[in-house]
Amino acid sequence: MPEVTIRYFAAARAAAGEATASVAADSVKELVDAVSAGRPELARVLGICTFLLDGERVDLTAALHEGAQVDALPPFAGG
Repeated sequence: MPEVTIRYFAAARAAAGEATASVAADSVKELVDAVSAGRPELARVLGICTFLLDGERVDLTAALHEGAQVDALPPFAGG
């Protein structure tokens, strides 16, 4: 299983209580499940996030590779 990094932004960062985490996961869904296990608020926020894999938007089924960087972007408001 590849070791990947997730970076949290805005409400995801607040819910996680950290800016990043490193986890072994094969897909974005496995990554989300791993980092949110036992953390219901983080799971809720990640459930509404958009995910970028190495800067490209992906869905939860996207496969991960060693050293991948996933950004968790919750909806933003303002203008």
